[in-house]
Amino acid sequence: MENSKHEAWNTPEPIQEDNKRLAAGLLAILVAPFGIHKFLLGYTTEGIIWLAMSLISCGILTSILGLIEGIIYLTKSDQEFYNTYQLHKKPWF
Repeated sequence: MENSKHEAWNTPEPIQEDNKRLAAGLLAILVAPFGIHKFLLGYTTEGIIWLAMSLISCGILTSILGLIEGIIYLTKSDQEFYNTYQLHKKPWF
């Protein structure tokens, strides 16, 4: 077996430096009605939808959803968050 070959199943993927888990989680909890966490992750259309929902519900619905979404973001590992929300672009929960 050559030393240059790596076993793919046994090699952890490096965590990307541009992981935005902490920032997105805190923004989702603290300023949820503005949808800044959606824009931070590159979800422009979803951010605009989030702002419209905030206007319609006077910020109540998006505050609750932001709290839930922020907790979900913060409870994921860095690698799981990166794979789910930044690499595979899952925009909602």
